[in-house]
Amino acid sequence: MVEGTLAPPEHRGAPPAPTRPGRPWRAELCRQLEVVALVGLVVTQPLLDVLGRSPDFFLFHRAGPGDILLLVALIAIAPTVPFALLGAATLVAGRTARAALHTLLVGLLLAALAVQVGRHGTPLRGVPLLRAADRTGAAGAAAHRRWRAPGRVLRMAALGPAVFVGLFLFASPASAVVLPRAHTGAAGVAGPGAHPPVVMIVLDELPLVSLPGPDGRIDAARYPHFAELAQRSTWYRDATGVSGWTPYALPAMLTGRYPAQPIAPHYSQYPDNLFTALGGLYDIRAEESITRLCPPSRCEQPASPEQGLGVLVRESGKLLRQVTAPVDSPVDPEHSYRELTRAEAGLDAAEPVPADPKFRWDNLDDNQPARFTSFLAGLRPSTRPTLHFLHLLMPHSPWAYLPSGAHYAAPEDLPNDGTGWVDLARQRHLAQLGYTDRLIGETLRTLRATGLYDKALVLVTADHGVSFRRDWQGRGMDAIDHAADQVAWVPMFIKEPGQRAGRVDDRNWEHVDLLPTIADYAHMRVPWSMEGRSARQAPRERADKRFYDRPGQPVTITGGVPSVPPAPPVSPLVGTRVGERPGGGTATVANLAAFRAVDPANSDLPALVWGAVPAAVPDGTLLAVAVNGTIGAVVPVVPADRAGRRFAALLSDDRLFAAGPNRLDLYRVAADGGLRRLTLS
Repeated sequence: MVEGTLAPPEHRGAPPAPTRPGRPWRAELCRQLEVVALVGLVVTQPLLDVLGRSPDFFLFHRAGPGDILLLVALIAIAPTVPFALLGAATLVAGRTARAALHTLLVGLLLAALAVQVGRHGTPLRGVPLLRAADRTGAAGAAAHRRWRAPGRVLRMAALGPAVFVGLFLFASPASAVVLPRAHTGAAGVAGPGAHPPVVMIVLDELPLVSLPGPDGRIDAARYPHFAELAQRSTWYRDATGVSGWTPYALPAMLTGRYPAQPIAPHYSQYPDNLFTALGGLYDIRAEESITRLCPPSRCEQPASPEQGLGVLVRESGKLLRQVTAPVDSPVDPEHSYRELTRAEAGLDAAEPVPADPKFRWDNLDDNQPARFTSFLAGLRPSTRPTLHFLHLLMPHSPWAYLPSGAHYAAPEDLPNDGTGWVDLARQRHLAQLGYTDRLIGETLRTLRATGLYDKALVLVTADHGVSFRRDWQGRGMDAIDHAADQVAWVPMFIKEPGQRAGRVDDRNWEHVDLLPTIADYAHMRVPWSMEGRSARQAPRERADKRFYDRPGQPVTITGGVPSVPPAPPVSPLVGTRVGERPGGGTATVANLAAFRAVDPANSDLPALVWGAVPAAVPDGTLLAVAVNGTIGAVVPVVPADRAGRRFAALLSDDRLFAAGPNRLDLYRVAADGGLRRLTLS
């Protein structure tokens, strides 16, 4: 019904408040309040809910309270501004046009809300969900147009954004980052004995099973520096993290206590931790990533290019697109966590690049993580005992490095699970682990060069692992139920001061044991009760493990030292030269243009190749991918993902590439091993 026409008597009633003549300002105010309510439900509430449960998002981007408050204000206010301006502009066209536009906006916002509700409450996705949401929005707009009650409810709901902001600021885990309370952690008490330097590296998302070879030892061919570390330290082979999520796992490691509450990994929430325990005697040089457990009185927080309001707005915009999408999308701020390279951060290299032909393009130098560069630069002897701490997001996804340190580009939406895709994800993880091994080698070399190696207590571990088991990929409870050996068990190496010979200790180690162990070796008494047990004490008697998908809700896992999963099979075709082969068939390579001008010194290598083949090509068909006449990978054709991709191959050997034009060829592998070259587009 168009405003201004007379409705039949049976449909008459008091018209909605926004259309009352003689009160244009009140009508417009009511319309704006209704828009505020709907925008609050569509944008403000879901976004602040995600960010409020992710204080690590702000800690990783080193956001101060001022930046966070500005971001919250933008999230609560900015989305309504375009609607207000559009409504004001439409007023000049008359009340009828303004009312019609408002009805349209109400319908669109209700449809957007229906997408979110439908994605969480129904099996509908994609186009079917959009169609259902459109019908819901149209019905809601009609009801709003016809009756007063929907408008009244919406105007009352206009208080929603203020409530959502209040919950974020005062009740969410992120509130500790925005409004930190002053807490002074207890300092440890120095006991008799030496206080050695402590060097601690916590890697991220590294399952133990990624390191050993078939014989159960660290694979020295693939990871020579981890193997070197194992040969001169104590390897706690039955070590497990206590959670698959860093904001819970790392505080447990540094406090000696299991996760009890879903609170921010912040010094105001965990005032008693490793940094305060050693800080009374030790100098603290800490490089944290997604925690801030070291209080300002103990540690300076260096500036980062990945901080400031602009970065927060950009990443929040990405989250909003995921929240409002009509398809399943992992709404996880952690997807924005990536270590900046030394070159991106504008830092000088800490040490010269090794004379290794694999580094002919200075990959290690340019792509060295900035946080790692700063850590290496601080590994110097000191007159006071010093704690050197580094939490490095390696080999954590996004996987973007070859073992040489060369960087390659990959689609952000490339699947990590499903037939073929999970195998590719594991291959990319292992390649990045190879680069992580190089960084461990740099650390050991620097420690020896500075004279710290023999004197220091050196600890290398990871906060948690990750599952690459098909259908159970990730770190959530499903992965724990079906692949606990990959999620919970992590590498744990401790080199005691003066230790030269390696040994293996298969005691039941849990990561709450870290702080008691460090305190024991440092001869410091920790002035609070801990649930962990020092490795210098008798092993715990129970064999099971405590693991926390959610704080305060432990689950029990068992199994002992995990067996090594079979290595991904390597085709005998890999590494062979290919001459002229008969043609037949076609394929589309999405990044084919990247091979026309490869500049290894200044751009990414096209080491990940992806695309599609005709639907007639059956799943499971093998494709050989060759660069400059040498086969670098053999991969199967798999069911198409959402983007239509049916294959992707990682060319992990950067020696396949040359500066300038590079030739890429794809071959279909026959059952007898014969190759038929595909025409690329």
